[in-house]
Amino acid sequence: MRIRALDVTEANEYIKRILNDDPILSNIKVRGEISNFKLHSSGNVYLSLKDDNSKINCMIHRNSFDKNLELEDGKKIIADGYISSYVRGGVYQLYIRNIEIEGEGELYREFIKLKKKLEKEGLFDSQYKREIPRFPKSIGVITSPTGAVIRDIINVVKRRYPKLSIKLFPVLVQGQGSAKDLVDGLEFFNKNKNVDIIIIGRGGGSLEELWSFNEESVARAVFESKIPVISAVGHETDFTICDFVSDMRAPTPSAAAEIATPNIDDIIRHQNNILRSMESSMVNTIRYQRQKIDSHFHRFNLYKERSLFTDRYMELDRYQEKIEKAMELLLRQEKEKLNVFSNSMANLNPFSVLERGYIVAQKGEKLVSSISDVSMGDKLDLRLNDGTIKCEVIEK
Repeated sequence: MRIRALDVTEANEYIKRILNDDPILSNIKVRGEISNFKLHSSGNVYLSLKDDNSKINCMIHRNSFDKNLELEDGKKIIADGYISSYVRGGVYQLYIRNIEIEGEGELYREFIKLKKKLEKEGLFDSQYKREIPRFPKSIGVITSPTGAVIRDIINVVKRRYPKLSIKLFPVLVQGQGSAKDLVDGLEFFNKNKNVDIIIIGRGGGSLEELWSFNEESVARAVFESKIPVISAVGHETDFTICDFVSDMRAPTPSAAAEIATPNIDDIIRHQNNILRSMESSMVNTIRYQRQKIDSHFHRFNLYKERSLFTDRYMELDRYQEKIEKAMELLLRQEKEKLNVFSNSMANLNPFSVLERGYIVAQKGEKLVSSISDVSMGDKLDLRLNDGTIKCEVIEK
């Protein structure tokens, strides 16, 4: 029996039927690392999955593509779909229906489920967000006592607003018991009412490492806090349930410290602008009052020149004396007010102490407050009242 030759299209269609009828290939899961990721203008996605020895081409239909997964080259996934062939090109590929980020698939589903639940309850609504105080006296930080987070926050606060008090509630930021630690920290500061702002956070990590900040108990504790909460969890691209519930989300712990603190240099600059504005306003007021008095004097002189009120010259002179005394009293009172305000402004200036002979030592951007902050050979800037001296440490 002679076998008929098949056209190329017939051969490819036959291969496609074989692949589609295979019970394993029609419902298969493939684990691999993404490469050649491309989002087509049509909305369809094309990529390859590879391991150490081989790769397979894949396609995701636009209706099955979840943008929240943030797929990119190098990310390891588990793809659920079926193997079929593209008849025109004569190549087979994996058509992906669902994707799990390897090691995070179940956690990510829990994250989405809880996020939808709390959002439906209104825990993310802007109407419940508390305003961050502009001039706090103290902030509470809930984080690990040994991580970089607390050091970053301390450095930023010292630079921007040195008078601010920082209270640390040390906690575990991942692993068993960490969620309870975070809740205890929030309850502690709310019970004692000894801080104006709470910063809760940790450094970056995987979804599993950040999971304590996705726990429902932590989210509800943040929402129920009477003290404004700034969430600073992970890096700028990391998002947790805590971020959505908090009153303010900071992309990094350093940014959280900047949000929580005013800049002392900006405050002093603003106060100086107010003082100059008050001085200008006072000068204009005095000038206006002088013009009014001069106008009255001119009118009085006209009356005198015309001899219309010769019998009241003395009375006019007394009025003039009263006006001059009243003006002198007004000027003296306003000048005293201005002096009091100027003294108040000077007391608020943290550098006014330099005028009394003290010196502020800095190593780079960091203030030197202890001999342990410097080492032999360090370059220091000594700030005096009228300038800066650069020096080198030669002896401790």
